Amino acid sequence: MGPKDTGRRRVKSDETLFALFEALKETGGAGVTELADRLELAKSSVHRHLTTMEDYGFVVNEAGTYRIGLQFLHYGEYARNRFDVYHAAKRKVDELAADSGEMAWLITHENGMAMYLYGAGGNTELDVDTIVGTWTAMHYNSGGKAILSQLPRSEVERIVAERGLPSKTPKTITDPERLYEALDEVEDRGYALNMGEDLEGIRAVGVPIVFQGRVLGALSVAGPAHRLTRERCGEELSKKLLAAVDDVELNLAYK
Repeated sequence: MGPKDTGRRRVKSDETLFALFEALKETGGAGVTELADRLELAKSSVHRHLTTMEDYGFVVNEAGTYRIGLQFLHYGEYARNRFDVYHAAKRKVDELAADSGEMAWLITHENGMAMYLYGAGGNTELDVDTIVGTWTAMHYNSGGKAILSQLPRSEVERIVAERGLPSKTPKTITDPERLYEALDEVEDRGYALNMGEDLEGIRAVGVPIVFQGRVLGALSVAGPAHRLTRERCGEELSKKLLAAVDDVELNLAYK
């Protein structure tokens, strides 16, 4: 997730640090010269940042090639564990995947974006660990749209203004008014659909998790279009998701 264009003044050294983290993630590991050239920075500056990050465990130096360190996992697990909805929903995600045979997800939101907080692959061969922890725009994701449907319209408008409505496929909603109409439909029927709006040939259905007046996230089921027909999404899968969300909200009440 890139920085929001808020117009606020930022600390340049911090921006350099985050740019280095992103470059290390994208390259899978790189040396000082490669990073300096990639980011158009002085090698001395890059080296100082990397040395500091190495001292704190955020990068490792393998014979001159710097890579992301496991310290990120330490903080990532802390961040995920602070979400009560993660603990309340994890088992239900596993059950949804086993019952449906499809991918099942717990999605939450922060700063106008959605994140895959936990997933299970069902009968698919997908390695869900490669997706957990990734960000996605909410307007083309079934869980994201489910979340948006429960937010005040003013907040949705702010998210659209800050994040835009980028297109992923020809089916992605890119017009704000069409999105608001779609969200009204989601609120009325209780579930959101993604009919190839994120990835062509992939469909999904999502249901929001609301507790004590706050939308904490969403549960969703996703799979190939030939298995996730509109009828199956609207009948079988939406009912399973609604029942699962009821259980999650009960778990939250008695945690």
